[in-house]
Amino acid sequence: MPEATASREQTWHILIVDDEIAIHQISRLVLARKQVLGRPLQLHSAMSAAEARELLGGDTEFAMAFIDVVMEQDDAGLTLVDWIRNELKNSTIRLILRTGQAGLAPEDQVITRYDINDYKTKTELTAQKLVTAVYTAIRGYRDIVTIQRSLEAFRRLIECSTDILKIRDLSKFASAALANLLSLMDMDSSALYIVRREKNFYQEEQEVALASCGRFDTDSNGADLPQTVRNRIDNAFRNGKSSNENGIFVGVFATSQDTSSVLYIEYNEHSEGFNSSLAELFANNLALVLESLVTHAQQEQTQHELMYIVGDAIEARSKETGSHVKRVSLLCELIAEKLGLPPSFVHAIKIAAPLHDIGKVTTPEAILHKPGPLDPEEWAIMQSHATVGGSLLSRSSLPIARMGATLARYHHECWDGSGYPEGLKGKDIPMEARIMALVDVFDALGSKRSYKTPWPAAKIRAYLLEQSGKKFDPSLVQVLLDNFDLCQEVRRRYPDY
Repeated sequence: MPEATASREQTWHILIVDDEIAIHQISRLVLARKQVLGRPLQLHSAMSAAEARELLGGDTEFAMAFIDVVMEQDDAGLTLVDWIRNELKNSTIRLILRTGQAGLAPEDQVITRYDINDYKTKTELTAQKLVTAVYTAIRGYRDIVTIQRSLEAFRRLIECSTDILKIRDLSKFASAALANLLSLMDMDSSALYIVRREKNFYQEEQEVALASCGRFDTDSNGADLPQTVRNRIDNAFRNGKSSNENGIFVGVFATSQDTSSVLYIEYNEHSEGFNSSLAELFANNLALVLESLVTHAQQEQTQHELMYIVGDAIEARSKETGSHVKRVSLLCELIAEKLGLPPSFVHAIKIAAPLHDIGKVTTPEAILHKPGPLDPEEWAIMQSHATVGGSLLSRSSLPIARMGATLARYHHECWDGSGYPEGLKGKDIPMEARIMALVDVFDALGSKRSYKTPWPAAKIRAYLLEQSGKKFDPSLVQVLLDNFDLCQEVRRRYPDY
């Protein structure tokens, strides 16, 4: 725990504003070694209202202030009170006016006109009454801070609930939730770690670190945790019991018969910010939402993998080399991102891209594998794969499948209208199909085929420029050429096998 944080949370700061040095000395003598609500007192001295303004405008959070009325001017203390409340906008600090000249500031007038919490003459403030005034003021300050913190926590809770529930990405959701939990409890320098352990269909236990912060922020998978932390987490999973002691909270939360999660928080045990009930409530609800997101993520991952498998099977039937489907998917995603298209579009085209040639499942192998040129009848059959693929996928109402249908049907259309199956031209061709047409050819040119060797980069560039405005959308060609090295990097990462 950083020293600044520990000091702020463990000490009550009291400001004494008086132009008599003896008042400061007596106050320190009486209040020395006193503790209020388990915390020591730290006294700060100001010999004038001007000095007080400097101290109050700094970083120290004062719980209370004793303010003399008459200092550099007869109303210096009253002016200071007005400044604190109305200019500094500090309504939390408890203010006690202390005067040796009551005639210059009658109590009934001062207490009515100024936002102070008590009025004392210097003669009536005996040692015991001074201590009593401190206890009373600090308790009032504590109660006000507690109310303010609760209101702020409620505001944050509403904000973070709205924000994080918009997030569909599992890791981003967990990170946002954890950050907001810390913010909610005013625990900026604490460390928090959340883990899920789940069983799959084969009863294999897995552990996933969804999010972390503080000193655990570099642990992407929880593998390098300190042994003491590892032991506490393992014990929590094994025993199914939560604990909160010595500044360490370990909460266990079951979301279903085969999944559970652990919330591990390290905090300053002297801090008033930590609230175990709030942590449990928040984590319990977080775990339920995460369960839904995990299921969604697993289903989506399954869909992705199945689409790649189907795409690979189609390419294999066509005797194409491996990884083409994976590369085309990533290249479509890259170009769509560089175009600034909506994230939903970028995601959809990445997932749907492997299905662009699904219509080839109905194309006879004799045509697919014919070594020589196709005759007109065979070429018509080959061209029909676009229409067949579009029809197959259009039977589904799912957005990904519908985009796949568009890719399958129109990715052989050309910008100048010379393509098939419908001879669409220019922007009448759907954007996703224009992107697919470009990246499909780009990747094929750089790959080895039974009828050709891979083209060098310069030859690919030249061909794309030549076909810009003919086969391809000129704006898309420019985007690909502007990001040519990135596109080549995708090819290097996923070579043919």
